[in-house]
Amino acid sequence: MKVVNILGINLVKASKDEILDKIHSFLRGDKVRYIVTPNPENILKAVHDEELWYITNNADLSLADGIGLKLAGILMGKYLKRFTGSDLTNYLIDYAEKNSLKIAILNWRGGLSLGSTISETLNKKHPKLNFYIQDIDRQGTLINYEKLNKFSPDILFSSLGCPYQEKNIYEVKDKVSGLKLALAIGGSFDFITERKKRAPLFFRKIGLEWFWRLLIQPNRVGRIFNATFVFMYRFLIWRFIHPFLYRPSVACLLYKKEHGRIKILMVRRNEGSHEEHWQIPQGGTDGESLSIAGRRELNEELGNSNFKNIAVFKSIHKYLFPNGLRSKYNTNAKAPQGYKGQKQGLFIAEFNGKDSDISLNFWEHDRWKWVDLENAIETTHQTRKKSLSLFIQKLKTKL
Repeated sequence: MKVVNILGINLVKASKDEILDKIHSFLRGDKVRYIVTPNPENILKAVHDEELWYITNNADLSLADGIGLKLAGILMGKYLKRFTGSDLTNYLIDYAEKNSLKIAILNWRGGLSLGSTISETLNKKHPKLNFYIQDIDRQGTLINYEKLNKFSPDILFSSLGCPYQEKNIYEVKDKVSGLKLALAIGGSFDFITERKKRAPLFFRKIGLEWFWRLLIQPNRVGRIFNATFVFMYRFLIWRFIHPFLYRPSVACLLYKKEHGRIKILMVRRNEGSHEEHWQIPQGGTDGESLSIAGRRELNEELGNSNFKNIAVFKSIHKYLFPNGLRSKYNTNAKAPQGYKGQKQGLFIAEFNGKDSDISLNFWEHDRWKWVDLENAIETTHQTRKKSLSLFIQKLKTKL
């Protein structure tokens, strides 16, 4: 299916019928699939949460939920069909009841609707529906997998709220026997139980559902402001300003001394391809100094802070993103932050921990290794050789 990328997030560009046909094929298949329904607020969260970003962009379907996304699509010359989590949930419940499919709900125990309330409502509205509910915490530690697998659902809903529900279905989907489809659907069951009122159809049709919510829930003003004005501001910067700029970033050269030799740490990008894309850790500075950003990147990517700062160098390398280069977010490399390229500073640190302490996060890299300094340029990906050569020259001045 065609996609439109907004703030680095891929969103399906298809008609409602095309989307439903695809979902029906998922339910007939023999592979578990998952669907997310990001709204502008969720996308803003993903900008600062790389795990959420990775999960959203690797979903089998990512459906636009929110008038802000539709407007952003129009400004890009693309028409996005809104398909809200609430509408999709209602459709799948009806479909499951008619086709004798089993559904399970991982419900947030701190939400508006407890499992008992949802159960009572579903029994009244869908008497033939075969369903199972667990009230759980947002971290998923209370999930009873034995009971969940015994029930063996075809469809699994997670209502933990973003970003917990997206991370929840990504972790759970391969642990449930017989599962065909997992969905992150937010507060959809609160509308079904009527603990929360949906906007009148007129407001939904004209895209002012957010205004209705503000009228009846003025305490939501912060969230609504974020999802409308802040989102649109970020989108306009991403779309019309960043394409003329280089992204400030930091490359992290982590080394250790072993038997009189210098080894540097390299990681392999998790791209879902067979390409051996090895590089040193790197990432955006996000307004931080090179030393702070470098320590943060190493800690995030390696799960480890056992290293000593050695040096930082500003503005070592600048490059344009090559056309067609894929990023770690399953998008074109230019899409995540909207920049035309990167300007890199360098953070050098010496590792003083144990190799067993290194723990990669799954959404960025899938392997790591120590490489002899003289073999590093040969090992790194073709697009990284020039920059790594410059970085190694700087390292040698500090050894």
